[in-house]
This record gives sequence, C-alpha cells and structure tokens, in this order.
Amino acid sequence: MRIVGGVWAGRDLVSPGPRIRPTSEAVRGRWLDLLEGDLEGSRVLDLFAGSGALGLEALSRGAASVDFVENGTASLHSLKANVAALGARKRSRVFKRDAIPFVEALPPGAYDIAFADPPYGSKKLDRVVDRWHLVPFARILGVEHQREHRLEGKAKRYDFPGETRVTLFSSPDRRTR
Repeated sequence: MRIVGGVWAGRDLVSPGPRIRPTSEAVRGRWLDLLEGDLEGSRVLDLFAGSGALGLEALSRGAASVDFVENGTASLHSLKANVAALGARKRSRVFKRDAIPFVEALPPGAYDIAFADPPYGSKKLDRVVDRWHLVPFARILGVEHQREHRLEGKAKRYDFPGETRVTLFSSPDRRTR
C-alpha cells in the first residue's frame, strides 16, 4: 500500500493487517482525481480512517489539514505510524472515537471534504449519509461502498472493477475552485 499522487507519491504506508479492507490504490487514486479542484487548501475529515490512506493522499495532493476518526486498535497503530512516517503530525489530528457520535456533534460546514469508508455492508454508512443530509458537515461527502448498497439522495456515482462504488454528495453551497 502506498500514496498514489502528490508530493508523497510512491511512499509506502503501513497496513493495519489482513482483517481490514483498505481502499485500493486504483480506487483511491481515481477518487482523489475526481476531487482535484477541491483539494487545495481544504479541511478534510477521514471517517473510519483505517491506515489513513485517504486522508494522507489528500494531504499529499494539497489539503491543508486532515482529521482522522478511527477506533480500531490495529488501525490506530498503523494510522499513527503513517502520519509520523510522512511528517504529517502538524497538519493532522487523530481522534480515537466512533464515527457516528463524532459526526452527530459536527456543525454545518465543519469541513470542506469528508471521506467515509466503513466496512462493506455496515449500516453506519447510512447513518453518516443521513446525518450529512440533515446537517451538511462538509461541502463534499465521498463514500466508498459495495455497488449494491443503495444510498439516498442526489449524488454522482462511480463504479470500479469488482464490487466497489464511490458516491460523491455535494452541498448546494459547494464552492468551485
């Protein structure tokens, strides 16, 4: 597992282990390419962060800061190791919390971009999306999920080989950069 683009392109990342499904490099690379115009100087939230690959990829490509939310022990170890190895401590914060109460406490517009990549089939994804529809805590919410997992709301959907889909929701006041 490695960073795909930006200033840290090619740098290796520590994986949390075989029980965790990281976002593939191909999916992560394309996902961040889709957000290219929105990344520069953005405040990013990485929910269900795992190794931190999505948030670190965003930092590599110009995001100003990333908040990582993760509560799994193995994932936290790899996340902290990856943040340290890339020298990203000053531009990131790690929250050892469950993602649902975390997003439920956020005000509208707390972040520019939020990523959510919970375990496939998890109802937590629906709860994050429902909360975003109620309180848009980020201008853009990007979620990775199984293709057959249907999410409500107007969004752009991108299918990848296998069972992966990335869905991007945008708030009506999304700035264009």
